[in-house]
Amino acid sequence: MQFLNDIKNIFYPNVCQACETVLTTNENVVCSQCLFSLPTTNSLMNNAINVEKVFFGRIKIEHATALLLYNKKGITQKLIHNLKYKGNQEIGVFLGDWLGKEMQVSKIFENIDFIVPVPLHKKKFKKRGYNQVEKFGIQLSIHLQKPYVDGVLIKKEKSTTQSKKTRLDRWKNMEELFFLDDHSFFENKHILLIDDIITTGATIESCANELFKANKIKISIAVMAITE
Repeated sequence: MQFLNDIKNIFYPNVCQACETVLTTNENVVCSQCLFSLPTTNSLMNNAINVEKVFFGRIKIEHATALLLYNKKGITQKLIHNLKYKGNQEIGVFLGDWLGKEMQVSKIFENIDFIVPVPLHKKKFKKRGYNQVEKFGIQLSIHLQKPYVDGVLIKKEKSTTQSKKTRLDRWKNMEELFFLDDHSFFENKHILLIDDIITTGATIESCANELFKANKIKISIAVMAITE
């Protein structure tokens, strides 16, 4: 089996998802140099980046964390792009494993009950073939030992892409897009809502407002990256 893997690597070498250099045997998803260069938030250490402040005065959040800082044309953007649009779901596994270990050690999120992804509309899911946060969420589930629950929070209609919209347009685009299929399912529960990137926070807020229709629900947030 190892011989076959070695042959495969000759013709289809594993490359870094950030810089595309060939990975060594001990490297996974990103090379050592890119790993060292990734701009971490350290949000679980002395609250270096306060993710909760994005939602201050908008929605009540128990706790929030982001693994990486996101800048246009930066290394984090390259990773997220390859995850979302090139099918490289191992990036989601890699980031989920990384953040999951940090969350497990911090114990800040030990009282959550479920991990819930921001959903894709069914048409976008059919076109892409996967939700880019699924593998990320499953890894968090493994480390936190909490269930990953998909299909209860639903996206009702396909929104146009957010990337080229103004801040105001993003808010309008997110209004009433999400639907909670069974409000009783999350009653008296603490939900960890997960997504890939926080920019304005409009998507998370829209999801949270729908989730808050469940009685006595608490919401925390974990994302791969947050814009500076």
